Amino acid sequence: MTDSRIKLILLDFDGTLADTRRANAAAYIAALGEAGYTLSEEEYTARYFGMRCNEFLTRFGIADPAERERLRLRKIALYPTCFETVRLNEPLWQFCQAFRATGGRVWIVSTGSRQNIDNVMRHLGIDGGVDGILAGPDIKVSKPAPDCFLEAMRREGCSPRETLIFEDSEIGIEAARRSGASYIVVKL
Repeated sequence: MTDSRIKLILLDFDGTLADTRRANAAAYIAALGEAGYTLSEEEYTARYFGMRCNEFLTRFGIADPAERERLRLRKIALYPTCFETVRLNEPLWQFCQAFRATGGRVWIVSTGSRQNIDNVMRHLGIDGGVDGILAGPDIKVSKPAPDCFLEAMRREGCSPRETLIFEDSEIGIEAARRSGASYIVVKL
């Protein structure tokens, strides 16, 4: 008989471990506003939340790669000024810390910027509370492909059977499903 207990928890970050929707929207609205573009929080949340920055800006209609990069860097710079709206998913965080206390491993797997994740984790006082982070450039193929989850499993030497994923977005849930691991849908 094989051991099928859960050994690894994989957490999406934005919208799952931390409610960052309003902060992300505010930073993008400010960065785009400085460049003369108009975006509402409602439009950002409904159409773009959870996308990689470059994909979002392309779909938003910004064709010039240099302009997208400038806006991406400006959004990162503005993001910490919006942290008053960020909230930690306390029950999920406590669950993960209890899991780690029993020898389990916890990773954040997000298509978001590593710098943004690190900044939010410091702001929330939870930096150092996970065993690994895969983010941004670490993830070659975006969700809904399962590659990011499979890579975290590979790095930990765990199978999908030994892994539990927490996700909130449709594309993240699809990636979790495709990975073969069990998953829980989070709604903040």
